[in-house]
Amino acid sequence: MKQSAPPLQQDQIREIPLNKLAFVASDTEEARTALESLTRRYGNFPVDEADAIVALGGDGLMLQTLHAHMDSGKPIYGMNRGSVGFLMNEYREDNLKERLAKADITTIRPLEMTAVDVDGITRNALAINEVSLLRQTSQAARLRISVDGRVRLEELVCDGCIVATPAGSTAYNLSAHGPILPITAHLLALTPISAFRPRRWRGALLPNLAKVDIEILDPGKRPVSASADHREIRSVTHVAIEESTRLEGLIMFDSDHGWDERILTEMFRY
Repeated sequence: MKQSAPPLQQDQIREIPLNKLAFVASDTEEARTALESLTRRYGNFPVDEADAIVALGGDGLMLQTLHAHMDSGKPIYGMNRGSVGFLMNEYREDNLKERLAKADITTIRPLEMTAVDVDGITRNALAINEVSLLRQTSQAARLRISVDGRVRLEELVCDGCIVATPAGSTAYNLSAHGPILPITAHLLALTPISAFRPRRWRGALLPNLAKVDIEILDPGKRPVSASADHREIRSVTHVAIEESTRLEGLIMFDSDHGWDERILTEMFRY
């Protein structure tokens, strides 16, 4: 059985060398200034030579960095030089290598999306946060949802739906009133967006082993797009979603304010 991996144990963390750092930054002035300052203090190695990658920006940059270096075995540590920063650590220049040595490392596995469009073309994409389906016109989408080959919802009339990982459960999924998932939960959140029929359906929690198939029932009259994080595919007719068994990324958080603590804080925020 495949399962989302839990955070690495502390003794495992300390075995990872952290002498060579690669810095990447978003295009904002704040992030570029931080890049220059940190490079002067710690150097800036090419990613393929580095022991760890430090991302300077917001959550968008962290997602881009995770996508770019998926399955590289290199842990990624973010420092917030953006606006939201849920996936980032506090920005501090001092004692960076000491912080990295003490950081918790969590293994995350992306969702693999396979989408077929109205022309019969199949495209694949990865999602660290979520796969979302959205109506393209003023008319509501009509979706049929199957889980592990069995139809579970014959027709969902809605603006769209989301399949979110634990990592993405506090992003678009939360805005659509979906549940927040602990990072080590072996679950996926299936959340409708503005469901019209069945009006009271609020979504489902699925095992991370589950394969979700979504069929668009009237793609000609009611077109739907599918997005895996930042990649969008227009006018789809069928979308299959499942957690990857072959790819993984490593993300680092300060041990005194790890991802579990952030999730709990978000759960009790009102």
